[in-house]
Amino acid sequence: MDNAAIAEMFSALGPVTIKKMFGGKGVYADAGIVAVEVDGEILLKADTVSAPLFEAAGCRQWTYEGKKAPVKMPYWTIPPDAFDDPDEMGKWVRLAAEAARRAAK
Repeated sequence: MDNAAIAEMFSALGPVTIKKMFGGKGVYADAGIVAVEVDGEILLKADTVSAPLFEAAGCRQWTYEGKKAPVKMPYWTIPPDAFDDPDEMGKWVRLAAEAARRAAK
């Protein structure tokens, strides 16, 4: 996904910074890192407060195969209906920013 499209997805947060990282991209707002792009897919930061909301919306958590067992990362897919509704996308990216703020404390 190109940086302009990513920035538009996160417009509810105001300006974001997009940096290359680990073969993908990191999306940063004032709160810190709010999302990553992995294999062309944007994944939003979540924590114990917000992860249940992502799970209830049918999102999946980013997991990769570790040396001994799968490793769950604190990033989740975006609900499909958010891609067609800027207000809905704003809700999810704000949840990611809130999780980033809590992680920074």
